[in-house]
Amino acid sequence: MSRILAMLLVIVLLVASVPSAAHAGGHGPGRGLVGLAAFALFAPFIIAGEVLAHTVPRVLVAPAPAYYPPAPVYQAPPVYYSPPPVYSAPAAYARPANAAPVSTQPRVILYPHGRYVLQGDGVVTAYRWVWIPNPPLGPPPLPPA
Repeated sequence: MSRILAMLLVIVLLVASVPSAAHAGGHGPGRGLVGLAAFALFAPFIIAGEVLAHTVPRVLVAPAPAYYPPAPVYQAPPVYYSPPPVYSAPAAYARPANAAPVSTQPRVILYPHGRYVLQGDGVVTAYRWVWIPNPPLGPPPLPPA
């Protein structure tokens, strides 16, 4: 019902907005009727569409049912208890008195004018590189007389 009233209101507003011959930009009886003729041509289609919209039953399509897969079943693994660990006394360990240090690092690096020597063991005494210059050469030999 409200659609029909709205359409009648639109029709009344369109008829009221048809310009007169003076406002249409011309003189004569036919100038103002162009808008009214266009409305008269298309109004039956609009009215017929409104009437059909109220008389034709609407088809409603139900959405597809939602499918949910079954919930997964989880099982806890069986509980196995292992025997307690066996403790024993620690093995006796004695550090050798004069063990030679195992090192892949060179302890002497030679240069033409001296050498670097690595001192210390890294455990009790910190490592330290010491520069030792070569002794000076003696004076040149005297020429033969």
